[in-house]
Amino acid sequence: MSTLAQNSSLLLEKPKCERGIGTVVLSPESAGVIEGVRIQPYPLWPDDRGYFLEVVRGGQGMVSDFPLETMQVSAARNYPGIVKAFHYHLEQTDFWVPCAGMFQVALVDMRSSSPTFGYKNTMYVGELRPWQILIPPGVAHGYKVVGREPSMLVYVTNRTYNPADEGRIPYDDPMLAYDWETQHK
Repeated sequence: MSTLAQNSSLLLEKPKCERGIGTVVLSPESAGVIEGVRIQPYPLWPDDRGYFLEVVRGGQGMVSDFPLETMQVSAARNYPGIVKAFHYHLEQTDFWVPCAGMFQVALVDMRSSSPTFGYKNTMYVGELRPWQILIPPGVAHGYKVVGREPSMLVYVTNRTYNPADEGRIPYDDPMLAYDWETQHK
């Protein structure tokens, strides 16, 4: 294990993980979800014109403690098959709403003091499983776009972007050993 970053309250280490995708999270109440990660379905209101979804209301829901003055809302459009992984934050909390297409979301707990240190979680989310995901500081995260359609990830952070708060790890890092290959061949 190598120490990656330290601030007054967070010591991060890159764990030595077994090759694979870790625990596949099939419901928000699944056992083995990384400590501090929160998941809940988001409601969709479809009609004959398409659908409406409410991403966030300031001061409510999983982002209720995000300060309105530093909250940032962003979006990423992604093409089929791309992998965007891994990165982590020392202080920033991410709130993800995968609202178009399908994602294979990968999480790895790098907080050495966490009871789930070294755990890996995988979630298949998006149009077919409309979940919102809260990712705390110290949990490495990334995703692969699965399927044939582009995807859209809307994400809300509890603070404006600060490059000094973000660390990056290659998607194919041998210590994390995340398997991005199609699992059901």
